[in-house]
Formats: sequence, C-alpha cells, structure tokens
Amino acid sequence: MSGLSGACLCGAVSFACSAEPMVVGHCYCVDCRKSSGTSHCTHVAVPEAAVELSGTLRFYERAANSGNLVSRGFCPECGSAVLSRNSGQPGFLFIRASSLDDLDAVTPSMSVYVSRAPRWAKLDREGPLFDEMPPGGPPLP
Repeated sequence: MSGLSGACLCGAVSFACSAEPMVVGHCYCVDCRKSSGTSHCTHVAVPEAAVELSGTLRFYERAANSGNLVSRGFCPECGSAVLSRNSGQPGFLFIRASSLDDLDAVTPSMSVYVSRAPRWAKLDREGPLFDEMPPGGPPLP
C-alpha cells in the first residue's frame, strides 16, 4: 500500500490508493487555476483500478485545450475538489494533492502551462517546466 489516502473537507468523500503515483505535477492552466482558487493545481496521477472511493462525487466536464474532455470530481456537500479524469488518458485518475491526508506523501516532479502562471507564482524549478502541455499529455509510464 502506497499510503495515499485522502478526503474532501467535510469527509463525505474519501479514497485510498494501493499504487505508487505515476507522476506528480503542478498545472497552471486557466481551468486548474479557476477550479483551485489559486495559481495552480497539483495532480497525482495513479491507475484508476488502484483507487477505492467512498462516497459520491459530482462531476463537472469541460474540454481541455487538447480537445480532451476533463471530468473534475468534487464533493457535492462541501465543494472540495478531489480528483479528475482526462478522456485522452483512460485508466488513470488525477488525484488533487490538496485532498491528500499526508501532503508530504508525494513530491511534484514537473510543471505544465507555466507560460500561464502569474508573475507572483513561485515556480518549482526542481523538475522540468513546460510552457504548455507536453505532446500526449504528462509523461505517464
């Protein structure tokens, strides 16, 4: 067990993941900015089959710049963002790092759409920075 677990703010939705993250990254696209209420979102990509979800999420779907449909799952009670799916990357879930019980359980390794980051954002310069999304999406094994 990787130890990844988390929940929404009110606890009505929770999850546990039995796999290690495939990739962890920051995204500064407009949709992530607006859905997070800050400069970016931090996503933890994991195999969908490794996630056990308790509770019911409500989904908001919107086409990404790539044309792929992104479905963002949030708690219908408290509104907390929990995870998302991308139609261009079937079989994976993108857990919002902000919903993790232990934020130190993951370490971001890349940032995408940094060309859209506000000047005041503190970019993580440890991993690669992509001005846009890399072709084919984030590098998943």
